Amino acid sequence: MATTDRLQFHEMGLDDRILKALADLGWAQPTLIQEKAIPLALEGKDLLARARTGSGKTAAYAVPVIQRILTSKQNVREQAVRALILVPTKELGQQVQAMIRQLTAYCARDVRVADISGKADLSAQRPILMEKPDVVVGTPSRVLAHLSAQSLDLQASLETLVIDEADLLFSFGFEADLKSLLCHLPKIYQSFLMSATLSEDVQALKELLLHNPVILKLQGSQLPDSSQLQQYSVQCEEEEKFLLIYTLLKLRLVQGKTLVFVGAVERCYRLKLFLEQFSIPACVLNSELPVHSRCHIITQFNQGFYDYIIATDEQVLADPTTSAQAAEGKGKKKKKKKKNAGVKDKEYGVSRGIDFQNVSNVINFDFPTTVESYIHRVGRTARADNPGTALTFISHTELPLLAEVEDALRGDNAECALKPYGFKMEEIEGFRYRCRDAMRSVTKQAVREARLKEIKQELLNSEKLKTYFEDNPRDLQLLRHDKDLHPAVIKPHLKNVPEYLIPPTLRGVANPMSGRKRRRREKPKPDGVVKTTFKKDFRGKNPLKSFRYTGGRSRGGKAGKS
Repeated sequence: MATTDRLQFHEMGLDDRILKALADLGWAQPTLIQEKAIPLALEGKDLLARARTGSGKTAAYAVPVIQRILTSKQNVREQAVRALILVPTKELGQQVQAMIRQLTAYCARDVRVADISGKADLSAQRPILMEKPDVVVGTPSRVLAHLSAQSLDLQASLETLVIDEADLLFSFGFEADLKSLLCHLPKIYQSFLMSATLSEDVQALKELLLHNPVILKLQGSQLPDSSQLQQYSVQCEEEEKFLLIYTLLKLRLVQGKTLVFVGAVERCYRLKLFLEQFSIPACVLNSELPVHSRCHIITQFNQGFYDYIIATDEQVLADPTTSAQAAEGKGKKKKKKKKNAGVKDKEYGVSRGIDFQNVSNVINFDFPTTVESYIHRVGRTARADNPGTALTFISHTELPLLAEVEDALRGDNAECALKPYGFKMEEIEGFRYRCRDAMRSVTKQAVREARLKEIKQELLNSEKLKTYFEDNPRDLQLLRHDKDLHPAVIKPHLKNVPEYLIPPTLRGVANPMSGRKRRRREKPKPDGVVKTTFKKDFRGKNPLKSFRYTGGRSRGGKAGKS
């Protein structure tokens, strides 16, 4: 469809204040789902929309919700909760709230939004709800808790109900909460169901909630085509996985922001400590970390503070026993340990819903257990019209899972979406001894200590400093989450890559990461008297290598000047 034929935002009958906010966001024209859903929603129709992640689903329901509130406030000035948005995770709750605040930048007094999906006590959130915000965002369990405590009343005022990532709500075990919640809603309201997949659970929810809905199935494929998203697979066993990721990251063969997905929390820290041996900084993101830390990590990643995040996407957090069984089936005994290692957050999800911005690459370090999990992990890159790359490591035991994914991704054309990654492992054989050296330092004890240290550190950041950072928001930018944990013994010689180890074919492409000290040395020295650091730097330096003869003239010249 030509651009001129497409419906523009200013042709949808939206309030000028919304149009101004859309212009500030730099949205010249609506995405396909926004173009189709917004006019239908403004007509008052119920919607069931299926579109892949990164297609602009949040704005597709947020814009009509805001427009309806502004219209109703022209007649009724009374403050009341008019819209309820249900989300599966706390991170997505914060994201939805942020999006609505951006869209209401010019009508913030008329449309107030509150996110109650966080971990704060019910009593702490009660005053927020007593002010009756126009839009309430929350997880089903938290909204139900407030309804039961009578700090939230929806019977008289609710006009719109939105369920975002509807298929995920069921997989996170919110089915009972959802059904209980429906008893507290009025008889007549407009409903939107947004989902990446139309599962049987979503169909059942459609029957329960929607009245004569318009069903929008916008993309046949759940991932972009090969012109936008390049998908590769490489067959390698456990040791080769570490060898390959070290080579890709250290030689900068992978460019841009990268998400590395692993199968368990313990694997997160194992990989982080392994990369630390080579001075490759990375953040860890999992369900054991406090929600404030997780959201702060995502925000800083989006702002470009970090290049690498190592994330878990535990699918069955609601039922840890299923998770342990899945781990046994996958042949990973280590995964069982995570059951008692720390308290899991049921309402956590990384591979879905959260808007990681400008992710260039997704690396599946551990193969996902289901086709859906693969689609949702890889869906973090190549969002909107940006290009992206997905690289998946596969061991011989995971080949049947790969076949399932390939069958699911194979569309109308017979060409397979996952291409083999033509990496010659024999060329990087010289790095193997370095990887083994690093792996020997990353013991089970070191992983356990790292895990405890990180959780303690993040709890401190999250709780004690929360009030300070509210008063001093700029200082929050200084808080970094990719600092070294160091329970493993760090071997200094692993930090730099000797020229002779880089394969001849990669010498033109590779750009080995240099250490932080080397970067400091590159700064130009100031003129005038420079304080000597001979004593400080003497240890660890070879004077025969570092000694430079400056010549009599230059010394005489300097003496003359002074």
